[in-house]
Amino acid sequence: MIECLKTTLVGTDLLTQPITTPEPGCWINVVSPDSNDRDWLLNQVDIAPEFVRSAFDDEESSHIDYDDDANQTLIIVDCPFVEDASEAEDPDIVQYDTHPLSFIFLPEKDMLVTVSLRENAIVSQFASGHGVRRMNTNQRTRLFLQIFLRISQRYVIYLRNIDRQFNRIEASLRRDLRNSELIKMLGFEKSLVYFSTSLKADEATLTKVSSGRAVRLYEDDRDLLDDVFIELRQAIEMSAIYTNILDGTMDTFASVISNNLNITMRTLTIITLVLAIPTMVFSFYGMNVSDLPAADTFAFPIICALIGCGIAAIFFWRSRLFK
Repeated sequence: MIECLKTTLVGTDLLTQPITTPEPGCWINVVSPDSNDRDWLLNQVDIAPEFVRSAFDDEESSHIDYDDDANQTLIIVDCPFVEDASEAEDPDIVQYDTHPLSFIFLPEKDMLVTVSLRENAIVSQFASGHGVRRMNTNQRTRLFLQIFLRISQRYVIYLRNIDRQFNRIEASLRRDLRNSELIKMLGFEKSLVYFSTSLKADEATLTKVSSGRAVRLYEDDRDLLDDVFIELRQAIEMSAIYTNILDGTMDTFASVISNNLNITMRTLTIITLVLAIPTMVFSFYGMNVSDLPAADTFAFPIICALIGCGIAAIFFWRSRLFK
């Protein structure tokens, strides 16, 4: 789907409305594109073919690329999203991942093109104008930074959601160690790895943007750029903290499981040793051994076996092997 939007001044207010054909000062929003959309971007907007290939690659990581011949700049940013319940390993646990969001700057045509390979809630908010203030498609750099700021804030929101889910699962594991809960913890770890990797790549991309060589920065954009850096670094710190906490918690639960297994094996070993005493006593009476006391009755060997079991049990108990 391709949507062209342009901001115009109506009285004293800025109004962003859809337009039918691209024109200078517009924003071209491409969502879930197909082959026809690819051809349209190549033929109608004259975007560099290598930029279109990169924008349509779901495995592309965050980076900046510049085409001197076409005078175009490609900026790819990793954007967080919530996995569909059908794709998640556990429908009861919200899983997170990242996908590339491409920004293509066309200064000669005074246009900005965004390409999202799947529905993007942040881009949809800007396209619809809901909850967005002072959006102006004529200011390409500012619009890019505004979207980048929302992306950074979305990282922070999702990280807090992960922390809340993690605390809930941890409390459940303290009551009862279950495999299903441990698998959910692994899902959190996977989400944090995706976020940590993408956030570091986004920070490197934003650092290059701040130099002003990739895209032109205006004086009014500096404060907004600083806000993006603050949110992005906060998300990076949160991701690192939650990852360390999760790793420590998983190691602790692994130690608890190992300790429980050792206790179980020790208990079974003690029981086996205690039960072996009656077997040893009756084995003597089952052999052709002469002059055994009270060989004509079962009372004596039974008493000997019980006494032996009792002595062994008292020994193991006093040696704290049952603790």
